Amino acid sequence: MPELEDKIKELSPDLRQEVEDFVQFLIEKRSRKPKRPLKLDWRGALEDMKHEYTSVELQHKISEWRAEEDVSS
Repeated sequence: MPELEDKIKELSPDLRQEVEDFVQFLIEKRSRKPKRPLKLDWRGALEDMKHEYTSVELQHKISEWRAEEDVSS
């Protein structure tokens, strides 16, 4: 069975570049830092609105605020 290098040599230059890109991706994927735990420092930030909105209504309101923010940007 041919070695990996021999198989790669049989490829066209553009496919060899694709193999090289994929290998680089695998190397980077392996060396990524582990994800840090989620920060929940925003918890309770909307506490004062709990009597004004249900959780679903608040989700809709937040979507509206984001849409307004996008339009003004």
